[in-house]
Amino acid sequence: MKKSVTASQGIPDAQNKILYEVPTNFVPLPSSGQLYGAETNLHATEEIEIRAMTARDEDILTSQSLIKKGVAIERLLQSVIVDKSINIDDMIRGDRDALLIALRISGYGANYETKIICPSCTETLLNMFNLSQLPIRRLQIEPFEEYCNLFQFELPVTKKNVLWKFLTAGDEKEIAIIQKRRKAALKVNSDNLITEKLIHSIVSIDGISDRSAISNFVKNMPAKDSIELRMYMDDNEPKVVMEDIFTCSECSTDSEVTVPMSVQFFWPNVRT
Repeated sequence: MKKSVTASQGIPDAQNKILYEVPTNFVPLPSSGQLYGAETNLHATEEIEIRAMTARDEDILTSQSLIKKGVAIERLLQSVIVDKSINIDDMIRGDRDALLIALRISGYGANYETKIICPSCTETLLNMFNLSQLPIRRLQIEPFEEYCNLFQFELPVTKKNVLWKFLTAGDEKEIAIIQKRRKAALKVNSDNLITEKLIHSIVSIDGISDRSAISNFVKNMPAKDSIELRMYMDDNEPKVVMEDIFTCSECSTDSEVTVPMSVQFFWPNVRT
């Protein structure tokens, strides 16, 4: 006669559940919410609550269709942010990357091993970075208006007064689409990211906000104007500073390097 098996013998009762409450943590935004107007859900938001990564989130990261479309990271972030009214596209790059770094730490730990090319001897070596020790650069320059992503800069050569903004995730998405269409139409592999990013960053020049006029000026502006403006933007961008000291095991030289967001950032077991 076939014996019945009870829950106590190894099969759980249908009413029993394996419960696990996914932890959350609050991530400080480098901008402290100072760049977002009252029309957004990020206005004056100093930190954002995210939940830890789960196996379901890894499904998003490994989805070939999402990777091919270039939206896997965006979907991942939208999934883990607790307040679903927050739109990733509204966030400046520095705030978005701060969430990515915090998410990576919660999912796989702070230790991040990736390949680095030594600036001194050019050897390619594996190096371990501690993501939890990367400093946060806060907003230090005054916006054009309170709670507004607009800033002024006078170009050194042409003396034009530029009103510009930090790029948002939505801006970068639009730039990527433009680049993809350009390559397909012209059948070229080269990028024109410098000019395209400047065109999207600049809001007006000497009070002129016509997009075609701005585009034409950017493409023909003196190189010194372009370099100085881009350096000013980069030096003042609120963000997690992805720089650390790398000690080369081949030449024993200490160098400050940029911590790359390589494939190992969210796939730590992948070897390239």
